[in-house]
Amino acid sequence: MSAAPIILPVLWATANPPSTPKRKTAKPKPVVPELAFYRKYTEALMRRYARLAMECGRTPSLLGREMFRGKVTHYKVQGFDDVVIFVHDVEHSLTLLDHEETCLIRRIAVQEYTQAETAEMMRLPTRTVTRRYDKALDVLTRIFLDRRLLVPFVSCQGVENKK
Repeated sequence: MSAAPIILPVLWATANPPSTPKRKTAKPKPVVPELAFYRKYTEALMRRYARLAMECGRTPSLLGREMFRGKVTHYKVQGFDDVVIFVHDVEHSLTLLDHEETCLIRRIAVQEYTQAETAEMMRLPTRTVTRRYDKALDVLTRIFLDRRLLVPFVSCQGVENKK
């Protein structure tokens, strides 16, 4: 007898794609190019958040159990309750970001890795990390502006007071 090929029925494996965490807001505001001006302030706010969260004895929720680079500072806290409120407000704002945005903010702004190091850790091209990080900062800036954690700058040139 000849070896007859074994014919298997075609199997179609279907599954739901893994769900990605979505923003908790119904409809986020569009990102505008003017928010790029606030990126350095948002990064500074995130570094301050990490420092103050550690000073009040709380590991920043963004970091989880990972170890990160330390920095010795001589920042004097005005009041413990102010620090707790600030840390809580920033943590609540960070819950509105996507998982990828959170990872980028955590690595670059809080842990102070370079964008090249972050790209290597996430196995992405550096240009992609730069583009996505800028977008994540703009989204976080919009959240901070809406929650009044950042104060928008008002231009004094070309603005007329109309009453």
